[in-house]
Amino acid sequence: MEVDYSVSVDNLLVTVKSLLAVRFKPDDDSLLAAGNFESAVEQCVSLEKQTRTASDAISTGRLLEAIVEILAENSQWPRLNEHLILMTKKHGQMKQSVSKMVQKAMEYLDKTPSEPVKLELIEALRNVTEGKIYVETERARLTKELARIKESHGDIEGAAAVLQDLQVETFGSMEKKEKVEFMLEQMRLCLAKKDFIRTQIISNKISTKFFADAENEDLKLKFYNLMINLNAHDSLYLNISKNYWEIYNSKSVQEDEQKRLLVLRHVIIYLLLSPYDNEQHDLMCRRKLVKDMEKIQVYFDMLKAFTTQELLKWDEFCNLYEHVLRTETDVFLKKADESECETRWRDLRLRVIEHNIRVISEYYTRIRLHRLSQLLDLDIDKTEEYLSKLVVNKTIYAKIDRLEGVVHFIAKKMPTEVLNDWSYNTRNLMALINQTTHLINKERMIHGVYELVLENADYETDFHQMSLTLNVIYSKFHSVPVHTSKMSTRSLVSAQKSSIDENLHEIIISYFIV
Repeated sequence: MEVDYSVSVDNLLVTVKSLLAVRFKPDDDSLLAAGNFESAVEQCVSLEKQTRTASDAISTGRLLEAIVEILAENSQWPRLNEHLILMTKKHGQMKQSVSKMVQKAMEYLDKTPSEPVKLELIEALRNVTEGKIYVETERARLTKELARIKESHGDIEGAAAVLQDLQVETFGSMEKKEKVEFMLEQMRLCLAKKDFIRTQIISNKISTKFFADAENEDLKLKFYNLMINLNAHDSLYLNISKNYWEIYNSKSVQEDEQKRLLVLRHVIIYLLLSPYDNEQHDLMCRRKLVKDMEKIQVYFDMLKAFTTQELLKWDEFCNLYEHVLRTETDVFLKKADESECETRWRDLRLRVIEHNIRVISEYYTRIRLHRLSQLLDLDIDKTEEYLSKLVVNKTIYAKIDRLEGVVHFIAKKMPTEVLNDWSYNTRNLMALINQTTHLINKERMIHGVYELVLENADYETDFHQMSLTLNVIYSKFHSVPVHTSKMSTRSLVSAQKSSIDENLHEIIISYFIV
């Protein structure tokens, strides 16, 4: 049976305030001071039992909040931790009341006198909220604070382990933005301890559609910067280029020209470092059309060089672009981790070699291996190595005849494929011949009509009429498809005895009727 205890609770809270009216100093251990808050807590606990039995959730929550406030304001932190656990385990304790008590206790986290006391309070609240869906949001916030403290002490492993225990993507009571913030923190700590696999798993839980809202731009930038660090570990250059492109399209970046151009430089560099495929080639063509490319002409020239079917000499490429690439961005800048920069530089040279091999495969059906190595500025062993990689990746088709020292770029076709190609080419040839025949017949008919008009024209009286008629005939004949013309020149000449107007009228009508 539900009973409203709101009046009783109001009266008790007034009494409690009167008991606690005399404040004592932290070093005051007088019995009067201790008895005041002890008596207040006992009265609240006694009435809480009645309200809980009567299922008065609102009054019970108010009393639990009062207990937390009394103990916290009087710096009774150990007793506060005990009461938090004790009140939660009471028989028939209501969810709404526990939720209010936990929220009230969390307000005093920043008021604790020391960090050990704060950690004890956090652990007590985490024990209270464990396994309870209705306080899952509060538990997540407590866990995040605990991870922050562990990280400040240098315990990255412990901080990451604590955060990974929670699957916030399943929390229904937590707002989407707070979920994303929590998962981004999980990603950051996993990257800090170099757990790249778990970082990738967490990143897949975040929908990029969330970042479409301009209000979430700070989270968007944080997410894509984390993804850049993640993809850099596996040298996924195309993904890094896409991440920088998303940053480039952010409003705050677009408003700052210096930052915008710097990000665009990274977009282009990582795009050039990416292995060749249809997507990479398409993105290079698209990036050339970006308006800001006019302001970084050197990078536009590099894109143009990689999208043109011409050979690139590595020495010339270095003379033109090495200084710019090594100074304007940190991609190739020699710093603390010099090995990564040199690895990227070697990858760039590899992309130049692969580009040259693709160009050669377009212009040659076969070429001697010695000549190929000369064009690539490599020795024969390196040429075979890079050529084999492209063949394995199915970027090009090639076979090396080592006995003859010849590279074949055209695959040997099956007899059926040869027959199909011959049939297709023959069909196209006959179609062209047929179309050409129709065009010739059409021009002959037009020429015959011109002769007919000129033979019957009176140059002194009908010169103007003749010119108009010729223009009409020419336009009419050229507006009709070729395959509909079946009228011969001889049939046109047979009408010579008629007058000019009647003759042309009949010719045009008969032409369209036929």
